[in-house]
Amino acid sequence: MNTSNALKSTARADSAAPIPSALRNFDDLPDSAFVRLPVVASLFACSPVTIWRRVKKGAFPVPRKLSEAVTAWNVGELRKALKGEAWQ
Repeated sequence: MNTSNALKSTARADSAAPIPSALRNFDDLPDSAFVRLPVVASLFACSPVTIWRRVKKGAFPVPRKLSEAVTAWNVGELRKALKGEAWQ
């Protein structure tokens, strides 16, 4: 394999993951909607671990358990947190 083929392979492997539709359409979601952790982490430009640390400190809205395996955040509360307003 020559160098240019190796660079092309690396460039393809480094391409960004697709943007979740809930993030792409966040402004169109109603305040009563819920979004999952990858969307929340993208909105606040931090890692999922940081989101959970902020929840534990009380510096971030608490998610809801929608089912045994699904945890999600309320869009209305996230919008308030993004604006720096109290969400509780």
